[in-house]
Amino acid sequence: MVDVTFRRFSDDEFPAWIAVQHRAYAEERVRAGDDRATAERIAAESYTELFPGGLPAAGHDVLHVEAAGRAVGVMWLGPHPRGNEGVWWVWDVEIDEPYRGRGYGRAAMLLAERYVAERGGRELALNVFGFNERARRLYESLGFGVTAVQMSKPVRPDA
Repeated sequence: MVDVTFRRFSDDEFPAWIAVQHRAYAEERVRAGDDRATAERIAAESYTELFPGGLPAAGHDVLHVEAAGRAVGVMWLGPHPRGNEGVWWVWDVEIDEPYRGRGYGRAAMLLAERYVAERGGRELALNVFGFNERARRLYESLGFGVTAVQMSKPVRPDA
């Protein structure tokens, strides 16, 4: 297994990262079924709320995932979106493309479990878009279980 560590973002790293993440989140929402306007609105509202003044809201930790002294991705951990006591949320985890499929995501998730436990958390939860089969397989292999399933089906007027 690969060995990873976390390193906190510096304040000056947030503007560029937030801009990229905002766009990526909106695109994921479109891919998951939102219309473009809704996806953009939700992404804008989310990043305004979660990064007031361009920095993470209280309790949110945005961390570089590093291996052998080089950044291989990002982990964003924070409070559960509905405020569930003792439950931390994986708001985002992204391993950079050249490092995917090499064990860094698994190592980052295991380190996240320790990180949360060391800070008094009792559970780690997350949302994964249904189309992200690779991530779903990883989370299931790590012991995450399904807590809710959203489903949709296009309809035709002549159906």
